[in-house]
Order: sequence, then structure tokens, then C-alpha cells
Amino acid sequence: MHILGVRIDNITRNEALARCMAFLNDGEQHLFTTPNPEIIIDAQRDDAFRSILNSADLAIPDGFGLMLAGRILGQPIRERIAGSDFLMDICGLAERESASVYLFGASPGVAQRAGEALQKKYPKLVIAGTDNGPHLPASDCDIHTAISKIQNTNPHILFVAMGHGKQEKWIAAHLRDMSSVKIAMGVGGAFDFLAGTARRAPRFLRAMGLEWLWRLFCEPWRARRIFKAVIQFPLLTIREALSSKRHKS
Repeated sequence: MHILGVRIDNITRNEALARCMAFLNDGEQHLFTTPNPEIIIDAQRDDAFRSILNSADLAIPDGFGLMLAGRILGQPIRERIAGSDFLMDICGLAERESASVYLFGASPGVAQRAGEALQKKYPKLVIAGTDNGPHLPASDCDIHTAISKIQNTNPHILFVAMGHGKQEKWIAAHLRDMSSVKIAMGVGGAFDFLAGTARRAPRFLRAMGLEWLWRLFCEPWRARRIFKAVIQFPLLTIREALSSKRHKS
């Protein structure tokens, strides 16, 4: 299905994990994305970003707003799959399948602490390495150095935390240079949650679709981004639904 021109896989969490299993063993390289309302809004004015999102091998529906949008558009989404939770699912699968993971991005030290947190939860998980990577935009030399570090550890799964847009473009540009990587996924602020440098909203707020309120309270500088997700996205979705009805009538 598509929401505002961005493809979403309307699948359950278990089905998505089954695809991960297949992708780990098919010999190909795969890009995972986690579209949410803010990502979809930003993709409206960034053709390159939208193209990458639409070419992903797996695009999980991340965000309560997508559940509402699906209902408005007459295409109910079966299950919300939060990117941070799905990262944990993938690590659990990696532990069972003896697949190694590499954590790349975020602020200095955060990826390392996130890796330590993952190791505590999944003691047998093989963490090939962690690296905050170069600040973007980066020189070709810095990028080559970062890619060489990843490739030298031969990870099967690569998690990239650069913020949406940047991380997907980075993966799309460099995945072929890291031949051991079978699954690459942009994870936004997931490392910060794992490292304890940021707190997720309480579970009951997430269940009610009020995670944005928590973020606004904790990080008021996000107000512009929250506006896109909470106000702009629903309005554009309603407009698309009305337009679709007019064309059908």
C-alpha cells in the first residue's frame, strides 16, 4: 500500500521478522526502512528520499499516525511496528542465527553504549563493531575509512543512526561497498534509547498514540517536527482520501 506516495508494507511484526530470516539467507543485500508520519511528510519534497523509501525491501509501518491514515484511506494497517522494537526483534533473530550486527552512527560513544545494552539483553549476540562514524557531510576519505571499518568486521546486519533521510541515503549510496551486509536498516534515535541518553515515552502513551506529547514535553525544540507529524500529516491524508473519493464518483 501507499500513503501520500510512500510505500508501506502492510504486514505484522511476525511476518516482517520472517522476511528478515529469508533475507539473511538469500545471498542478496536488503534495505529496511521505517516510514512514519514525519518521514512521509519530508519525502513529499525530496524526490531522492522518496525513491529510496519506495525501493526498500521492507518498509515497516512505524507510527500511530499511520494506523489512523490507513483507516482514513480505507486501507487499515494490520499492525504498527515501531522501529526501535523491530531493531530488538532483529537482534533476537541474529542471536539465534549466529548473525553479527554492526552499530553505526549517533553521537560519540552512544553506539558503543547501545551495543553494551544489546549484549546484556542478548548475551550470545555477536556485535561485530560500533562506530559513531563521520559527521555529515563528510570527506570521501572519512567515508572510505568508516566503510572499511565496517567491511573489515564482516557484519551480516548494519544498523545506521543518522536521522531519517541522511541514514537512508547513506545506506543506498554505500551498501554495495559492504558486501557482507545482508540487511541494512536506518534506526533514527534507537541507539539513544538503548544507551539511556534519551527516554522513550511510557508504554501507555505509546499505546494511545500520544508519544508525540511526551517528545514535546521532553524536547520542546522538536515542535516543528511534531507539527509535521501531528497536524500536517493528517490534513494531507484527509485531502488524499477526499481526492480519491472524487475520482471514484
